[in-house]
Amino acid sequence: MRVFSIFKREIKAYFVSPIAYVILAIFLIIIGFFFYNMFMYFNLRSMQMAQYPYMARGMSLNEMVVRPLFQNMSVIALLVIPMLTMRLYAEEKKSGTIELLFTAPLSDVETAIGKFLAAFFMFFLMSGLTVLYPFIMSRVSTIEWGPVWSGYIGFLLMGGAFISIGLAISTLTGNQIVAALLTFGMLLFFWMIGWSSEFVSGAGGNVLSYLSLIEHFDDFAKGVCDTRDIVYYLSVIFLGLFTTVQMLESSKWRA
Repeated sequence: MRVFSIFKREIKAYFVSPIAYVILAIFLIIIGFFFYNMFMYFNLRSMQMAQYPYMARGMSLNEMVVRPLFQNMSVIALLVIPMLTMRLYAEEKKSGTIELLFTAPLSDVETAIGKFLAAFFMFFLMSGLTVLYPFIMSRVSTIEWGPVWSGYIGFLLMGGAFISIGLAISTLTGNQIVAALLTFGMLLFFWMIGWSSEFVSGAGGNVLSYLSLIEHFDDFAKGVCDTRDIVYYLSVIFLGLFTTVQMLESSKWRA
């Protein structure tokens, strides 16, 4: 119940300010733009290939629209999630209400989980609204739903990992803009770290590839739910929450 009270408080904070509406609008407009262009391109190619039935067999709605759509969604999530998480603790520090949290009958773990769930709910809401796009595609063409649902599972897990990192970083500063920039920088670092694996041989390259946030999402977008990828994202979420709690404990001692 105490976690739920924090959850309700944070959800209310999102919707009484323009933050939630701006983030939802930005996310949906950009994703809608990508979807429209990719879907129209697929329709154009389909009409062109209608004269060559043999070549048209290789065309797949999932490969040409669904998978690229998830890849674009992951990039947009990289940009909007720092805006979701920047205020979670930074605003508490700036307004001075962090002291009330420290003295309230709430543990740091409960506070961190409540704030995480609130941000994740917002992300879930954003993701859920995009389900409309696969349904639109299914009305006009054949679509494989397996990769769609696995893609959403992977997208939510990756979003949870992003949020847990942003939550931890938000404890470091009382400036929301700084928190957003630091979160974006950290996410971008772990996004690109896998690129270096091509230049590092042996175990080092495997480690860099494993640490990459996006490498584990690719299989989900292809329709494969690998246990290793699920464990990876859950581990990042746990580590982010654990770091958040440790940072809060450290802040108490400094205070």
